[in-house]
Amino acid sequence: MDWKKQVGALPVKTDRNGALRVLLVTSRETRRLVIPKGWPWPGVKDHKAAAEEAREEAGIRGKIGKNPVGSYTYDKRRANGSVPVRVKVFLLEVHEELDDWPERDERERKWLTPTKAAESVVEPELAELILKIAADWRAKG
Repeated sequence: MDWKKQVGALPVKTDRNGALRVLLVTSRETRRLVIPKGWPWPGVKDHKAAAEEAREEAGIRGKIGKNPVGSYTYDKRRANGSVPVRVKVFLLEVHEELDDWPERDERERKWLTPTKAAESVVEPELAELILKIAADWRAKG
């Protein structure tokens, strides 16, 4: 299969009780919950492009990992049908939530427990990745 490639950020933070939270945003058209993601940017390293997608789509900034923590696949809807996409995912530790950002009027952001985030996404591989990140976080914590 000829997979198109995207890059995405998996935004996380710890709440005041030290519990991990995952940020999801609504997609523009179907309003389902997704991670911030987009097409790679020419001349920009993938992790930096993922961080910029997170700023544009979710209004967040933080420390992005240089290496992907995993990937998942989905079918991107297009006017002429769907396209198979593989998303390379980078962990983003959120340090700042902006009050204003480019896609603020087009998306909602939701902080969820890892379990609720995994239950809220449609893609099984993304759900597994969220739960794996949460388990790794607890193990190192």
